[in-house]
Amino acid sequence: MRIVAYGLLAALVLISLAAGGAKLANMPQEIAFFRDAGVSAFWIVPLGLAQIAGAAASVFARTRIAGLALMAAGFLASSMMIFSTGDVRFGALSLIPVVLAIALIGWEKRRA
Repeated sequence: MRIVAYGLLAALVLISLAAGGAKLANMPQEIAFFRDAGVSAFWIVPLGLAQIAGAAASVFARTRIAGLALMAAGFLASSMMIFSTGDVRFGALSLIPVVLAIALIGWEKRRA
């Protein structure tokens, strides 16, 4: 179980870093996505920073639960915006990282 958990953690960290980096780089797709979701472009940078901070905090055992919670919140915010654009399938698929982050929080709490 430990190997699976660390593999999932590594995958979530990489996904969160990629998503946060795309937002901080002000990728045109991210700007269009926020516009289509009806969310101010102002929120691109804070969400990107939260995703990167969550990924960084998740690397260290002492801050892992907080980092996972921050990543879950970032993924959930993105998923809700996807749902608001009407893309239900991709929105549902985007909830997978949220569920995995919450599962890892539970695993970390049981392990401690």
